[in-house]
Amino acid sequence: MSSNVHTFYADAVLFDMDGTLTDSIAAVEAAWGKVAKDIGQDPAYVIAATHGKRAVDNLAQFKPHIKAHEMDDEVQNFEESILFFADAYNMHGPGSQLNSPASSPFLNSPLSSGYATPDLSISPCSSAPSSRASSFVSPRRPSFSTKLNNMLTMSVVPEASVYGQGPQFEDSIMEEDQQDIIMFEANQKKHVLEAWQQEAASVDRSVRILPGVKRMMSSIPEGRYAVATSGAKTYAYGCMTRVGITPPKVTITADDKRLKAGKPAPDPFLLAASELGFSAKNCVVFEDSPSGIRAGVASGATVIAVCTSHERKQIEHAGAHFLVENMEKVKCEPCADGRLKFTVQL
Repeated sequence: MSSNVHTFYADAVLFDMDGTLTDSIAAVEAAWGKVAKDIGQDPAYVIAATHGKRAVDNLAQFKPHIKAHEMDDEVQNFEESILFFADAYNMHGPGSQLNSPASSPFLNSPLSSGYATPDLSISPCSSAPSSRASSFVSPRRPSFSTKLNNMLTMSVVPEASVYGQGPQFEDSIMEEDQQDIIMFEANQKKHVLEAWQQEAASVDRSVRILPGVKRMMSSIPEGRYAVATSGAKTYAYGCMTRVGITPPKVTITADDKRLKAGKPAPDPFLLAASELGFSAKNCVVFEDSPSGIRAGVASGATVIAVCTSHERKQIEHAGAHFLVENMEKVKCEPCADGRLKFTVQL
């Protein structure tokens, strides 16, 4: 056997998630970059300081004003921003159908279409046929833009009822027009993005599965692998499901209240191994970040580091037992005695 090929045996596998199974680094860095701008710090510094660590620990460091009872909500809001960055390009940007002439609520709106009389079978707020469409006959009703202009230039606006009801109109058509305008404005607000969201939609930061991951996970029997991540549940489950990975039954996330500390402490891997029913010393850890590698080493596991998010020189001194380009360089085979055989090509 070549000196570049190594074989060993283990009982179970403990995977890190981001940078190991999935690649959402662009979305994560964008989210931390936004945090940096919000607090007036250098994005490059904040991004470098936060990688591989729990959001709760990073937010406590960079936003010390957050109170303990507010932290869970802050973590969830932050992780939702990661998923927004990940999805924005395909949901709101060039990758979406929202910008196509056939589906854009703005391009087809009466205010932008240039037509004097819009098709009344389609309401300004919905693609569903209007229930009033068949009741309209010649002469045609004014266009929506005309109705809006008339409403805005009215010299007398009906006062609201003292009983809390909305404005009362003598003209039923005018009352319907006002409802059209209210619904149209509400629809517009739903599509107005903040500046950072517009920027997010301009760049494709989609979550991707990393090379060799699908083959590796499918080669390990159920109940013999777990995920231990620095992400909380919102982000962790969101990332995995986006690339077709079913989160294993044992998935240890950063918001697990049983954890006393996150990586680089070994706690996440120790808990994951225990939940599987094995000693961490008889497990294999796959990691990509310096803090995660140190956590795996501290747990006593055999650590395989993948160069998927860091250059080799950035992680080669973190203590990993094996350092490979990606998971395609590692093979796992279940043995008759129940153990897992690993072959690593360096």
